[in-house]
Amino acid sequence: MPSETKGAASGQPHAPSDFMDLLDWRRRVAELYTAVRRDANPEAAWKLWRQTRDTLFANHPQTPLEAGARARNVGLSYFDYHPGFRFEVTLEAVPRVEAYVALTGPGGTLPITGFALTRGLEKTLGSELTLYWLEGYGGGVFLPFLDATSGDTTYGGGRYLLDSIKGADLGHTKEGALILDFNFAYNPSCSYADRWACPLAPVENRLTAAVEAGERLGNVG
Repeated sequence: MPSETKGAASGQPHAPSDFMDLLDWRRRVAELYTAVRRDANPEAAWKLWRQTRDTLFANHPQTPLEAGARARNVGLSYFDYHPGFRFEVTLEAVPRVEAYVALTGPGGTLPITGFALTRGLEKTLGSELTLYWLEGYGGGVFLPFLDATSGDTTYGGGRYLLDSIKGADLGHTKEGALILDFNFAYNPSCSYADRWACPLAPVENRLTAAVEAGERLGNVG
């Protein structure tokens, strides 16, 4: 995966079925986000997102959960839906385009480039965020972030909101504003098991507010 990989197993041979399972996972995630974008009711779309993720994590061969946690899994943990954490933002160019090397774990890095700044979050969340482009075949928009809940009620390395190469894309309004609904924030795979390597959110993408929306820690066994 461009932004999340199986760390310990990355140098080992895989059966063809592993790759076909991964293809199926990607397809299901992409279809889920297509359904989310088409639903005019954000909370209803979020409920579908929750239910589908719970099903995938519990039953799919590509689940990030370890076998033991999978057996005990009673569903992922989320904050209640909060419409105040849904934003429609405009974008502006970053003052200076610079490549950034995101850490993915012991010895691992992933080059990403900041290409845009949001406008519309600071009043509520205390600061704006940088959108990144994944530097690699296929590319993709990537939006990781930290907030005041990180390391407490949410994963300490931050959460993801957009990762378009894997289908995580909440879309735009008819007027062209980017939709950032933090109720759809989710934990990276490395929050569930050490075998996954994930880029951590850059410090400059730390929001000063507590984003009590989206996935939280707990309830996976």
